[in-house]
Amino acid sequence: MSIESQAAAAAFIEKETQFQLGFLPTEQAHPGSVTLEKDYKKETVSGVRCLQKIDLDVLKMARKVLHSEAFDKFCRTAAATVAGNGRMIFSGCGATGRLAILLESMWRDAASRYEKLAPYADNAASIMTGGDYALVRAVEFFEDYQQFGRRQTAELNVCDKDMFIAITEGGETSSVLGSLFEAVERGAKGFLLFNNPADILAAKLERSRKAITDPRITVLDLHCGPMALAGSTRMQATTSEQLIAGVMLEKTAASLCGLETPDFEKEFEHLLSVLESKAEMIANFTDLESACYASGGKITYYADRYLLDIFTDTAERTPTFMLTPFKKCDDDKAPEPWALAKSIRYPAEETWQNYFKRPARCITWTKEDYIALGGTQQMIDTPPKISFEEMLKFEVGNEMVPQRCKNPSDTAILAVWQDEDVRELFEDLTFPFPGRAQLVFDMDIAETPLLLMRHLAVKLFFNTLSTGTMVKLGRVSDNWMSFVDTTNKKLIDRAVRLISQLGGLDYRTACEMLFEARERQQSLPERERESPVQMVLKTIRETE
Repeated sequence: MSIESQAAAAAFIEKETQFQLGFLPTEQAHPGSVTLEKDYKKETVSGVRCLQKIDLDVLKMARKVLHSEAFDKFCRTAAATVAGNGRMIFSGCGATGRLAILLESMWRDAASRYEKLAPYADNAASIMTGGDYALVRAVEFFEDYQQFGRRQTAELNVCDKDMFIAITEGGETSSVLGSLFEAVERGAKGFLLFNNPADILAAKLERSRKAITDPRITVLDLHCGPMALAGSTRMQATTSEQLIAGVMLEKTAASLCGLETPDFEKEFEHLLSVLESKAEMIANFTDLESACYASGGKITYYADRYLLDIFTDTAERTPTFMLTPFKKCDDDKAPEPWALAKSIRYPAEETWQNYFKRPARCITWTKEDYIALGGTQQMIDTPPKISFEEMLKFEVGNEMVPQRCKNPSDTAILAVWQDEDVRELFEDLTFPFPGRAQLVFDMDIAETPLLLMRHLAVKLFFNTLSTGTMVKLGRVSDNWMSFVDTTNKKLIDRAVRLISQLGGLDYRTACEMLFEARERQQSLPERERESPVQMVLKTIRETE
């Protein structure tokens, strides 16, 4: 082990205690899914049902939170904010950043379909750490800086007419908390949604305690236990946040339109039941995907109204399972991503405008900005290229992609609801693909202005599909995501704990071995890199 890796491990253990999060329920393994890997090996549908039963934890949470005083205040504040021409601004990072963008787009989409909502389209906004570019590809280490979140809040000109909703699954993401602190200092009404017990967060993490105890901030504790896949908060945690924030938006929209709202608690319970009845269908698509990837093929999803939902799932596979990220059209060296989501209707230049329904919000900070914000030396020396011009280089439109049609297993899949009339477009557009399939959602669920239950159905279906595919391909150990990259401090800690758990090592030894593997990883060509966690586990197995 090099002196450098030993020193880096020691520094992380001693100086980054605020990012050592094993005490949080969202970072722990769920006792109900310990058989996940074995279930998928036995029969795909058994694995699907193992994942689905953990979603019932979200229902238990909703039964409590939707009847709470804090949620009532949440809804009342939203109604007053819109009436006063303020904005409901959502802020998040990673999975919750994508959720923030989705919630805004759902509101704007409803405003485009309901005449009475049309004047209020701009009364919703969103901030994703790293800007809209991060929706497509992770912007490394931005989440570790409160100042970055503060700067994005300032650039959105948040003011005292606004309502600011910070969403962080763990309750501790620095950039999101920074955005919230800046917002309430500017007079906005602050709300904080998270998925760990508030008392544990306040007792253990200073940055969380500061937010939780701030009288200007209303806390909605959406604690629903560990994730079905340990640490994968894109699953139950983000589902619970989408449900609670979505119900608030639905109630606000219904009030403006003079509509009655359904019992969302019962509607969500019904949705889970409907999805359980689709377990075989999910299993069939899981088998299709895993067989495609196993034979070197690629999946290209085409979608229309629910493109952002499907895009979110395909993008989140990269950091969760260390898959090849989406590539830009001018990059002839990077490999093609395993899965890609594309618009069936619009070319790339028009895709974002049509699904965001507002101009893109990307970051163009300079070297001087990163110096002022206290960024890393690498950011200062080479400012990240995360502008809208760079975002447009990702091939998310309906242009032909001949490079994704070469392998005999390459498959195009249309993912739509039964009332979306785009099947002829799909047939015309995808004729070069060796394989084609249609994933059509046909479910009897509530129709509301923001189509919340539909969006949740797509999310839950794809989360289960993509997670199961990775289990079948060996990228999950027990119920831990063992192919994880270490692109921020939270993921470094998660990787250390995973090595400790699976390798039977103490935290310090696991940390030292991880940093040694990270050092070796960086010396490898991009195409040959593997998860540093896997590198360590392989070393452990070889020495046993």
